[in-house]
Parts: sequence; structure tokens; C-alpha cells
Amino acid sequence: MATLPVISISPYVLKETSTERERLATSEALHKACRDFGFFYLDISSFASDAEMNDLMGLARKFFALPQKRKDLISIRNEDSVRGYQRLKENVTGGKADNHEAIDLYAPVDNPDKTKPLWGTNQWPSDVKYFRSTYEAWIEKMKVLGMIVMEASVLFASPPLYQVLIPSFFQSMAIGLGMTPDEWEGLKGCVDHSFWVMRIIGYPPLPDDHDGFSCGAHKDYGCLTFLLADPTQDALQVFVPRSLAAANQMASSSTIKLPKEEGTSNGVWIYANPLPGCVVCNIGEMWEVWTRGMYKSTLHRVIHRGNNYRVSLPFFFEPNFDALVKPLAAVVRAQEASGEKIDNDIYTPVVYGEFLKSKVTNNFSETTPATARL
Repeated sequence: MATLPVISISPYVLKETSTERERLATSEALHKACRDFGFFYLDISSFASDAEMNDLMGLARKFFALPQKRKDLISIRNEDSVRGYQRLKENVTGGKADNHEAIDLYAPVDNPDKTKPLWGTNQWPSDVKYFRSTYEAWIEKMKVLGMIVMEASVLFASPPLYQVLIPSFFQSMAIGLGMTPDEWEGLKGCVDHSFWVMRIIGYPPLPDDHDGFSCGAHKDYGCLTFLLADPTQDALQVFVPRSLAAANQMASSSTIKLPKEEGTSNGVWIYANPLPGCVVCNIGEMWEVWTRGMYKSTLHRVIHRGNNYRVSLPFFFEPNFDALVKPLAAVVRAQEASGEKIDNDIYTPVVYGEFLKSKVTNNFSETTPATARL
């Protein structure tokens, strides 16, 4: 049965040995995946080793295996209410407690002040040797990957080259985002100090009587998510329009009713099971604003009913905190040329940091002290 697209990023990682044709093919695949699904597998085997990924998983498991009182030493209550450890069911999605525990890390800020929303200091476990250094190295690596994927997505080579190499791609006007070099520099200036987020999540099996999900249906907030997960099957689910699922021969993952966010939308949930050497990549709501709906952020959720303890490590490559996110001129040009009608009221400019604050306000249970909430 077919699954989400699998795209190798190696032509952009190994530029010295790849060809222009290979890079263009990668960009075409990225564009189609972002446009059609908002979710895809990114093969990063040329960029990150299995040993690196296994080390991250092992360290996460060591932390989650600690006694509760040791994990609570880095509770979010010590900081700005978002940086640090959250107990099982302390995270809330759609008004219901999620059945997972986690450590959340955010981009460091100047002059930290834990009384200000999102402006605290990251907390690191001292009980697990090499934890901080290993995760800091991975974070730096994911920041580089974020810029690589951004560049591969904008695809600003000249149109004649597309006409020669990929004529059908050019004729369909699907030449990535078709940005000029100057426009790419402007977009790059919105992500060059990414206000990234790293989550280290542990999922015990979902109890049969739990009124909710391991992680409820949601869309990611920012730009790009790179999810590294252990081999657990049938946990992460992605919402796909029924017509697209049928065209790609995708099977529905479950008969569980759609979340309220979708109402009566005609779609199905499919599994996004982990693949060796790959991260699952999806686009966030800011990419949807930038592309004025050409790329749409996709609902996803976790329902883990297996017998094992699942570990998931999403890295969120986000815009700069003070970035003004608004529809890109290249996208507006393409949509106007095609005669596509867009509801501009949906994609109004937004400052990312303010948008993020509004989103995380309801992410935690009412047991979080009121003075620490955003």
C-alpha cells in the first residue's frame, strides 16, 4: 500500500557531487509533497548517521526511566512555563490531556527572564551523562537541515533551465516557489535566527479508559518539523483528503471519528510509520501564510496503543521570533497569473513571536500555576 512521499535531500547536502538536474528533481518532489500532502519522509542518511540517531533515542529513554522526583527537578514550573519537563498528561491538546511526558527546549534568548512568556532558560537533566552535549549537537544539525530544505523549496534558478530539464514541471507552473535570488535573501532573513523548538517526548501505551489521545490532533505552528521517532508502528497518524488518499492508494488507519477541527471534512487518517534513515517532515502554519495556502499545514495526531514505550524527537525549525510573516511575492505572482482566487483575510501578516505566544497559552493543564501561564 502506498505511503507518504519519500524524498532524499542528498543532492543538496552533497552539492559538490550532485548535478543540477538531481537538485531540481529534489526541489520538484519537495514542492509537490508540500502542495499535495504537507507531510513527507525526508531521507537524511547522507546528513546524519544511525549512530547519532540511536544515541539520541538511548539518552531520552534513560531520562524517562528516572524516578519521577528526579525528572521533576527540571519541571516547566521552575521556568517560563514552557521550557523544561512536563509530566504525563500535563500537556493539553484540544482541551484534553495528552498521554505523554516531555522535555521542551527553545532557542536561547538575550537577557532571559522567566516571568516573561517564552523568555526563560532551557533546563537540562544532570542525571544523564552526555545528554546536553548530544542534543545540542543535534539541534545545530537540524538548524542546518532547516536552511537546506528551505533553499531546496524556494528553487530560484532561471526559468529556461527548468524548460530544458523538466519541461512538464515548468509548463504546470510548479517550479517550486519560483523566487528570485533577492526574494530568497529576504525570506532567509526571516529564518536565519530561527526561534527553534526541540521536544523530547515519551509515550507510554494509551490506557483503554483514557479520554483522549497520546497527542491530540493539531497543526504545527511554524515552518518545518523534522520528526525522528523510534521504530514503533501504527502511532503517528496524518489526516489526508479522501480523494488524495484514494488517488495514491492509501489505506485509512482507523475508524476513530474525525476530531472537531475537521468537522465533516471528507478525509481519512493514514499512518506515517518510521522509515530507516528518514525523518518525517511536515510544514507548519507559517509556511501556509508565506505560500498563501499553496502549501497547507496538515492535521496529525498520535494514538499509541502498543505495548512498548515510544520515544519521539521532533525538531521545529521556525521563523525568527520577530519575523513578519506575510504572503511571498513569488506566490502572489503565480496565483494571480493562474487566476486562482484567494481569501486574503485568511493569510494576513503576522509576527511569529506573537503568534507563538497565542498558541502556547492553552498547551498545559490547569495545574500549571496561573502566574506562570502565557
